Amino acid sequence: MDLIDRASGHFRESIATQQLVMEELAPAIAVAAEKMVARLMNEGKILACGNGGAAAVAHHFVTNMLGHFEKERPGLAALSLSHDSPALTAIGNQYEFDLIYSKQVRAIGHHNDLLLVISSSGQSANIVEAIYAAHERGMGVIALTGNDGGQVAEILSPEDLHLNVAVTRTARIQEIHLLVIHALCDAIDYMLLGGD
Repeated sequence: MDLIDRASGHFRESIATQQLVMEELAPAIAVAAEKMVARLMNEGKILACGNGGAAAVAHHFVTNMLGHFEKERPGLAALSLSHDSPALTAIGNQYEFDLIYSKQVRAIGHHNDLLLVISSSGQSANIVEAIYAAHERGMGVIALTGNDGGQVAEILSPEDLHLNVAVTRTARIQEIHLLVIHALCDAIDYMLLGGD
């Protein structure tokens, strides 16, 4: 197999994965966007976190909220818990890495806020701890996971929302997570601004 065939294979597998999960995820994306808009319109904010590539996706979501997605609008209240390296390293050093997000959620999260967590495996201990902290603060949770959802799927409350990409290849999960984020941003703008 040459490099062109390998590259083409990624495109084919990505398209097949998107088609596989589209019908399940599209209704959940609509519900997630409605939950987000309801919180934002009630003076709440969205706290987002993940690890590695998922942290980048969480931060990408936040930048689309604070700035804009495809249409000009006022900024929306969102905060990336993954982006503050002094806070992350201080908490990780003074306590433990598993608490880097939960300490922030307990400090700045409120009952009308929403926590968006992204974890390809659903097994990240710091994501699990962040969900526990959000529940303690009376916050809703929206979780983007992969595989079988891992421990994250097990601890979500009935009021939380789980968007799981039920495949095992991390690259495909991450691609779908980014697509979900773009669909969420579009739905939020559509609800707030109308239009096509």
